This record gives sequence, structure tokens and C-alpha cells, in this order.
Amino acid sequence: MKIGLAQINTTVGDLSGNKTLILDAYHNLVEQGADLIVFPELAVCGYPPRDLLLKSRFADDAQKTLESIAKEISEVPALIGCLETASSDHIGRPLYNAVAWCESGTIQTYGRKCLLPNYDVFDEERYFEPANKPLVYQWNKQRIGITICEDIWTDAQVQTSKRYCNDPVEILSKENLDLLVNLSASPWHIQKEHSRQNLIEQVSHRLKCPVVYCNSVGGNDELIFDGDSFITHPSKGIIAKMPKFEPALSLFDIETSTLTTTESKNSGSPLKNTYDALVLGLRDYAQKSNFTKGIIGLSGGIDSAVVAAIATEAFGADNIIGVAMPSAISSDHSISDAQALADNLKIEFQKIPIKEPVDSIETHLAPSFKGLERDVTEENIQARLRGVLLMALSNKLNALLLTTGNKSEIAVGYCTLYGDMCGGLAVISDLPKMQVYALAKYINRNGVIIPQNTIDKAPSAELSPDQKDEDSLPPYPMLDSILHHYVEEGLSRAEIIDQGFDPEIVNFIVKKVDQNEYKRKQAAPGLKISPLAFGIGRRMPIVQKYIN
Repeated sequence: MKIGLAQINTTVGDLSGNKTLILDAYHNLVEQGADLIVFPELAVCGYPPRDLLLKSRFADDAQKTLESIAKEISEVPALIGCLETASSDHIGRPLYNAVAWCESGTIQTYGRKCLLPNYDVFDEERYFEPANKPLVYQWNKQRIGITICEDIWTDAQVQTSKRYCNDPVEILSKENLDLLVNLSASPWHIQKEHSRQNLIEQVSHRLKCPVVYCNSVGGNDELIFDGDSFITHPSKGIIAKMPKFEPALSLFDIETSTLTTTESKNSGSPLKNTYDALVLGLRDYAQKSNFTKGIIGLSGGIDSAVVAAIATEAFGADNIIGVAMPSAISSDHSISDAQALADNLKIEFQKIPIKEPVDSIETHLAPSFKGLERDVTEENIQARLRGVLLMALSNKLNALLLTTGNKSEIAVGYCTLYGDMCGGLAVISDLPKMQVYALAKYINRNGVIIPQNTIDKAPSAELSPDQKDEDSLPPYPMLDSILHHYVEEGLSRAEIIDQGFDPEIVNFIVKKVDQNEYKRKQAAPGLKISPLAFGIGRRMPIVQKYIN
């Protein structure tokens, strides 16, 4: 059997655009000789549709789009991720996350998703009704099991959680399948490809049949989908593999396709994957929001340099504007390093000094501040003025303003609300500081892009004379480690201290994280690349008194 995999990049809510992608891919794979063509989860409406599903006409419009697609499907069947509306007498949620078996101009049947994830970034129980069991479809003397994404994540989920009360893979193990197909929209995070491949190989062994896994690719809001679709065989392992972080159409013969062990396990280096993911996430966020230009405040520091490099790759050098905004206390190297970076990237560079407007603001505030000592307030005036200037340029030039804060800074609130937090997308907000350094070195792997002085010098916000980040924070390797334990692993203060960290430092950091939830609630959306990112996957109350 020749399987066509359509690893396509859909846009949430773009029903006509997604229809075009689906049909173009279908006709291409038919011409290549496919016997069966598989698309990702919810390909018709895009994933995740979230509260678009609550709009009165959305499901009906998606259904009409699916029906118009089905009319153009020939005798070569296509499995298409879609919405299915429950019958009028159904008690429960009105929609199913479904797959339509389309063949000979019509929808032959639907399969429904059994396991609805409701953790991290997922909220499917809000919208969908679960199925009791997956579809098994008889076609050309083949018994084909059809599942959707989470349905096959049973080894990892059921054994460690009481979240699900049934196991679709166990149900299918009694069906004597010839093939299992899984339509997926599985967001990427660092190292996820390894757990995903291992899981699906285990499913193939349990069912004693090949498994076809077709995943979405592209960025939708904070989420990045890596594609990386593949086919695995119970005795041969992974026999076919598709590229990561790019759309692709591929035809594989289940009987003859083979990969070497090295090819089947090669998922790219973590740094390459991180870089490619951020480029894809930024590019799609911009393009799907109708932005063709990006703008970045260049401080001469490591964070803005890494964001500028990623943005240049995503937009093209001609579409990026770097802006340096020196104040009275800015160092000479902050401007020269920013200029050197812009030269290396071949992007437009502007310099807008802010000394005079800062002085003017302080003069206007002097009567209100009379008798009060200078403190962080005056520092933040500089950051907020830079935010005003960058937002004005963004507004006037219709350019997407990219914030440059990293996860370490955002976690402890080492950022200025309505200042350096201004922008439309936080590109590296899920990247801890030490990973920012590692990514900078990766960007320089073939020659100097980011100036060496930017990498070597001590990080500083440069909001007061001779300021260094470590004047206010622990060294970043220690900070990143404690933050990982507290934010991503959910450990308590006592558990972190038991691992050998100084109690005073742990208490300081934990307090900072908890106190600055209000800033993160007002931050720009950020691209998710870790198992737990700030944003939709972490829902902490702002006002709370729990101390652990």
C-alpha cells in the first residue's frame, strides 16, 4: 500500500485557505500514485480553534467546507481531520474532534477522538465530546484503525494518570489490524520528538501492525508544530520519515520503505531544532497576522541580538529594522555592538537618543517627586520611553514589534511593564538565559553574526551607571536551575533547598516569581518551546497567599 502523507501548514479559521491546501496536496499525491492519503488533525479548521468553536456559525461553515472538499476526492480515499456536529438529540457537548473518510466524492464515515487532553495548553474537554472507541474501517481487504493524536498516548498517560478511563490502543489490540493511522496536531517542545517516536514504536509493537503518523506543521499563536511525520513497522522500526519544521508531501510504500537506524533516529540537534522552531513560529505568527516587517530594539546585549538573528531569518534582512536608543548612561559598546550586529545581519539600523526626552519627563515629574529619593522609578522611565518610541515606529511602519526578554528575566520580573515588555510577540520568552547564550553560539557556527563582545560581556539592563544583572540576581546558571525546578517541575522551596541550593537565594527567587505574575499576565504572547511555558499552559492566580 502506498501511503501519501500531507504534512501541511494550516491557519486557524482560514477555511477557504485550508481547503486549497488540502486539495492541492491531495491532487499532488494522487498524481504520485498514492493509494491512501492522510492529513493532520483538524486540518479543515486549523488547530487549535479554541473559542472559535463557540461561534454560532463556525462549525456549520467548517462542515460545508469539508463537504465541498469531499466532492473533489476521487476513488483514492483521503483521511481528513475535521469537526463533526453531534445529532440534535445528543446529550453532551455538541462537537466531536473527528476524521472524515472521504472517497468517490462523498464522506463515507467519521472517526471520533476518544481521549481529549485537558492539561498544559490543551482544553479539548471544553469543546468536544469523547468517543467510546476508535473507528476501525474495512477497505480493500485491509482493517485500518483510525485514531486522533492523544488516542495513542496511552502508555505515557494512562499508566501515570487517572485522567482517562479507557485505552484506545488496548481496544484496537483486539481488532487484528493491518494498519493504524494517527492524525495529529502535536505541538513541539525540546526533546519531544524522542518520546513521541518511542511511544509510537511501542504502539506498533502492541498492535503488531505498521503505524502511520501524520502531524501538523507550522505556528499558530504560541504553539509550534514540527511536522516530523513518520511510519513505523513492528519489526523494522521507523521505515519512513518526513522533514521537521517545514511543509512536505511524501509518498511511502509500506511494504518496501526502509531507513537506516541512524536515519530513523536522527531528529537534529536540540539547538538546531530550537532555532528552526523559533524561526518557523515567528514567521507564521507574522505572516498569518499579515505582517511583512519586524522591528527590534537593539541594546547591544545578547537577548536582542539573538532575536534579531531569528527575525532576519524569518522575515528576510530587507524587512527588519533594528533601533538603538542610547540614554545618558549607555555604554559606548552597547551602540557599537548593536551597529556591528546590524551590519553583520545586513538589516536597517536606526539610532534614536533618548537623553533629552528622559530629562524632559523627569523635569515634568519633579514637583510630584519632590523630597523622594531616586530609585527604580527613574530607571523605568528610560525603559518605558523606549517602549513608546518602538511602539510608535511599529504603528507608523506597520511592523511587528518583537520583545526580547528571556524566560529567566520574565520569571523573576526583571523587566519593565510597558517598557521592554512592549510588543506583539515575545520570541525568546520560553528560552532561559543560558540557552540564549547557547543559541547565540549556534547562530555563529559558520562565522560571526553576533559580535563576540556581545557574548562575552556581563549582561546589563543599563538603566543605571555600571549596572550588572548579577547586582540584582544570582548568577544565571544557578537562577536557571532553580527556576527549572520551581516553574517547570513544580517543586517546593524545601525540595529545591534539599538539592543543595542556598535557602536565602531560593526564597528570594521563589518570592520574585510569585510576585510578578501580574507582569506575565500583561506580556506579549510568547513562542512555546519547553514542556511548560508561561502563558496559556501555566494558569497561576495573580492574587494568592499560598507559600510552599
